[in-house]
Amino acid sequence: MEHAAVNLKKGEGRFLKAGGLWIYDNEIASVMGSAADGDLVLVRDFDGYCLGRGFINTHSKIRIRMMTRRKDQEINEEFLRMRIQNAWEYRKRTVDTDSCRLIFGEADFLPGFVADKFSDVLVIQSLALGIDRMKETLIRLLKEVLAEDGITIRGVYERSDVKEREKEGMERYKGFSGEPFDTQVEILENGVRYLVDVKDGQKTGFFLDQKYNRLAVQRLCRDAKVLDCFTHTGSFALNAGIAGAREVLGVDASESGVAQAVKNAALNRLENRVRFQCADVFDLLPELEEKGERFDVVILDPPAFTKSRNSVKNAVKGYREINMRGMKLVKDGGFLATCSCSRFMTYELFTQTIQQAAKSVHKRLRQVEYRTQAPDHPILWAAEESYYLKFYIFQVCDEK
Repeated sequence: MEHAAVNLKKGEGRFLKAGGLWIYDNEIASVMGSAADGDLVLVRDFDGYCLGRGFINTHSKIRIRMMTRRKDQEINEEFLRMRIQNAWEYRKRTVDTDSCRLIFGEADFLPGFVADKFSDVLVIQSLALGIDRMKETLIRLLKEVLAEDGITIRGVYERSDVKEREKEGMERYKGFSGEPFDTQVEILENGVRYLVDVKDGQKTGFFLDQKYNRLAVQRLCRDAKVLDCFTHTGSFALNAGIAGAREVLGVDASESGVAQAVKNAALNRLENRVRFQCADVFDLLPELEEKGERFDVVILDPPAFTKSRNSVKNAVKGYREINMRGMKLVKDGGFLATCSCSRFMTYELFTQTIQQAAKSVHKRLRQVEYRTQAPDHPILWAAEESYYLKFYIFQVCDEK
């Protein structure tokens, strides 16, 4: 079938040529032939050179998401199976696959498609119109590829209930794909058991991207007094508990998150040492400081304070304040784990913000390590949206 062709303006396609997968609306000079939203189109440079094929969507600022760099590559079932097989082989080499992200959109060359595996359940998210049309095929192929390794998937749940869909001219959606099943799924990660709520939990139910950052915190927590801020369903707090912390306080503003965290503590028989409190972290930290509370380890895992470039200034204030508050609560020589999951809070900006926070509260930081997201969320160079998680561990020393 003959495809429409999109011609780029001279000097455009910079992201694409650097290795990315997106072409923005303002980079396009003309469209030859007719293409409906979600259709595959050929992409040509200003001089007619073929740059590959991708999905077009006139509703989106990201006008084209590339599927292949090859002009003659058919985007068929065989091609999709190859993409999924490659993604699965990569996970088997790099992470514990009991629970992991199987497909990470653009970074696995399947733009707009996310699939998480929680034990024997899949949670999928479809964020782009072109890939949405292939959703059922992708789910079937995922099951088939896993079955070849003896893994049977008992259920699939779709969590496409996110704002990004609206930017693509699509409605938000969540629900079972296939037969209904119990959406409270038990998983095991780093020796910790969790109940994951794939239906109503945040994002796809659990933050898999922090897997090895949680593990990195474990070794600091033996016999320690630990404060875990923005604990969500208790993951960092429980890693501290399982590592032998003396006492752990996990704090979150979400009542449902805290309720789930309490269940997770009981599941690991840690309820005597790990307790949770529903509170606004920004309000609670000054109160703890006033009471003279101090901790051996403080963990800050806040939500993204910014989801756009426009709100970065306010986000910087939020990150600076939370880090200042956190540092004040660390005993001299204790440890601070701090992170940002916003891609707009760049490594440079985040680093600078922490530096300013330390200076403001007269603390000296000794960097233990710098980390990013787990390898099942690969960072595709030139696709800046795939590099979003920044995670530091510091020793915090008083100035003296």
